[in-house]
Amino acid sequence: MSQAEPEQLYAAREPVFPKKVYGKFRNLKWGLMIFTLGIYYLTPWIRWDRGPSLPDQAVLIDLANRRFYFFWIEIWPHEFYFIAGLLVMAGLGLFLFTSALGRVWCGYACPQTVWTDLFILVERWIEGDRNARLRLHRQKKWDLKKLRLRLTKWVSWIVIAAATGGAWVFYFADAPTLLVDLFTGNAHPIAYTTVMVMTGTTFFFGGIAREQVCIYACPWPRIQAAMMDEDTLTVAYREWRGEPRGKLKKGQLDPSQGDCIDCMACVNVCPMGIDIRNGQQLECITCALCIDACDEMMDKIGKPRGLIDYMAYTDETAERAGGKAKNIWKHIFRPRTVLYTSLWSLVGIGLVVALFMRSDIDMTVAPVRNPTFVTLSDGTIRNVYEIKLRNKHGEERPFTMSISGDDTLALRIEGEDDTNVMVPADTAQPLRVYIEAPRGSAAADSERSPFRFWVEDDINGERAYKDTVFNGKAN
Repeated sequence: MSQAEPEQLYAAREPVFPKKVYGKFRNLKWGLMIFTLGIYYLTPWIRWDRGPSLPDQAVLIDLANRRFYFFWIEIWPHEFYFIAGLLVMAGLGLFLFTSALGRVWCGYACPQTVWTDLFILVERWIEGDRNARLRLHRQKKWDLKKLRLRLTKWVSWIVIAAATGGAWVFYFADAPTLLVDLFTGNAHPIAYTTVMVMTGTTFFFGGIAREQVCIYACPWPRIQAAMMDEDTLTVAYREWRGEPRGKLKKGQLDPSQGDCIDCMACVNVCPMGIDIRNGQQLECITCALCIDACDEMMDKIGKPRGLIDYMAYTDETAERAGGKAKNIWKHIFRPRTVLYTSLWSLVGIGLVVALFMRSDIDMTVAPVRNPTFVTLSDGTIRNVYEIKLRNKHGEERPFTMSISGDDTLALRIEGEDDTNVMVPADTAQPLRVYIEAPRGSAAADSERSPFRFWVEDDINGERAYKDTVFNGKAN
């Protein structure tokens, strides 16, 4: 008697080859794929006139000059709270949509889903639909046909992946200039490295790993449960209607069977390779392609649509008891989603208000602390301040500096004959400023005297100020 083989704890991955499907959810995914990829690939090429001294790319992350441009909006390094606010809004938006519609982000708009969809589309064009791709995968012999099909597919994927990496670097430099530099060999090595890394990762994630990224690499499937409750709409199978399932016999339905004829259409179209009839699973991204496949089959056998559909757990309980499902809007508008919507709106309103309240001029004041003051030969007490004047306009502007709070204090700008300064366009101009108090004045004899720096735009009269203190020689 031979010894039994030990049970295997791990199985090799079986590639998933989704079958082509038609329907409203498939059309919605096509539309969103075109829309999102269009935004990604075309945005760096949109021009926006900001003046002769500023870049004319509508969306630009200018790392060299530490700026972020978005059409008419310019974000400076000290205004990073705008980016932080947008990230908070993105997180709250993800919570909101997950609470209302499950993993709708994963199924329709996640970059991994979008690029995988595109790669599968190319694969289907070249190798055929599901059955043809399965036969090719299981074919052990590499004949000329298999080699030709695989090489054609891989080259097509590489082109898409390279375009993806190329589009990414265009967000960080002037797109037309960088495109020429990339093809002429004049681009920075970092640009070539980024394109190669993005090309390799896109090829691997979208073409090779696919559903494995969602299952093992992405943390969101483990987090989503905290965002969902019994009223969350998600893709589900109406077991009480479909069971017991059974095959069609001579084109006739057995009255003792449910509506599910075990055709496997829902499984064959699933990009994650799962069976939705087994209930909610971590792998499900709620792309709803199984709904399209099942509805098409129900039409063919003359049964009502909706055997697989978007529904909530409360609907399942009600329908199983013979009742009716809630109106869809009662699922969407409930305390949890209203709370997320309110928080999301408050953050958005706060960012808009802050955006329109910010000034086109600004300054920072940093007193030089080593030493805190110096005493000149005539007894005058001098304090030194490092100041940066920010000109957020698209052209060079003249600014006038002044102080208020103590009439005995005098201002002098190092290297300037008066208090007027020309600040280049879209620049933070560093200045060294001296504030002096004559011997015997209150400021000279006090340990700390508060005063205010003022800067005024000589063209439009806009002003900004910063409060600080003058350090004197206390008696």
